Amino acid sequence: MIKQERLVQEFMEMVKIDSLSKEEGSFAAYLKDKLTELGLEVLVDEQAGRRAGSDTGNLLGRLRATRQGVPVILFAAHMDTVALGKGIQPQLRDGVIYSSGDTILGSDDKAGIAAILEALRHIKEEKIAHGEIEVLFTISEEVGLLGSRYLDYSLLQAEMGFVLDSGGEPGTIICQAPAHERIKAVIHGQAAHAGMNPEKGISAIQAAAQAIVKMKLLRIDEETTANIGVIKGGEATNIVCERVELEGEARSLSEEKLCRQTRHMVACLQEACAEMGARLEVEVSREYPSLQVPEDEAVVKTARQAAEALGLEVKLTSSGGGSDTNYLSAHGLKAVNLGVGMSHAHTKDEFIKIKDLVMAAHYVAEIMQQVARRV
Repeated sequence: MIKQERLVQEFMEMVKIDSLSKEEGSFAAYLKDKLTELGLEVLVDEQAGRRAGSDTGNLLGRLRATRQGVPVILFAAHMDTVALGKGIQPQLRDGVIYSSGDTILGSDDKAGIAAILEALRHIKEEKIAHGEIEVLFTISEEVGLLGSRYLDYSLLQAEMGFVLDSGGEPGTIICQAPAHERIKAVIHGQAAHAGMNPEKGISAIQAAAQAIVKMKLLRIDEETTANIGVIKGGEATNIVCERVELEGEARSLSEEKLCRQTRHMVACLQEACAEMGARLEVEVSREYPSLQVPEDEAVVKTARQAAEALGLEVKLTSSGGGSDTNYLSAHGLKAVNLGVGMSHAHTKDEFIKIKDLVMAAHYVAEIMQQVARRV
């Protein structure tokens, strides 16, 4: 059976291990031992680590089948946390796990990892028949999905994948997520003394402001968002600003809308710089592809049936953010992202209810059994 005390203890132990993006080595070593103890064959995707600039690679575990003819399935979660994840001290109060209040908790995504490990223990201890199961723990998800972006996909054999990396109670199934483009721009103006001869200067700050005012930003429509999130520039109030750096993004479930929004933002920068006489350098890069999994796909049906078998409320939905699911799906592995109950992720107010953590483990185990029962 799923053992709540063991699951909670292991989760609280895991969040105490620092694993910031690109610094997941200690946590990866811990997880490698855990997977090996559970009888999985484990390898490290070192080339992904090198390409991502991490101190380790993705972890891939394989649990051999006890029932033949069952489709191979994958469960995935990421090992890294955002920057407020050093020195986490989890606190348990009234059935809820919090951080101490000066860091994140790290349930994004150590709740997903804990649920997968406990489900594996459950099926082994109860000798439940299952097909071959792959487990993928990725690196550097929080800084651009680097682990799944650089994963050696020839290592995977799974026909469907389940990523445990979303808020929402267990039963939440994310089938759609946007593609994401990043915009980096540098505006070059002309420095001049702001009091003696400002007319000889070209203000990069003014050009940037003029461009941003013209941009359609934030919620564009039900499928599309855009934002300018970083502005850097200026040295002193008595100098006409010579250089400004901007960073922004656009996201959309629609490829056409995403391209249109990105072109619009770049055009605003170009027009403002031309009007001001400033010089523009701009770079657009695709951070990750979109996720589009039809509801009649086997992976969605399996997730739905497992949720219904546990009496969970099924919520098929879309997300405004990306996850490793985006890259897994883009490489031909039909995958969905599942809610594990994490709340207020990336903030000091993050928490997870024990009942959701326990149910997430039940959900993983039920998916394993649903697939095996079909043979």
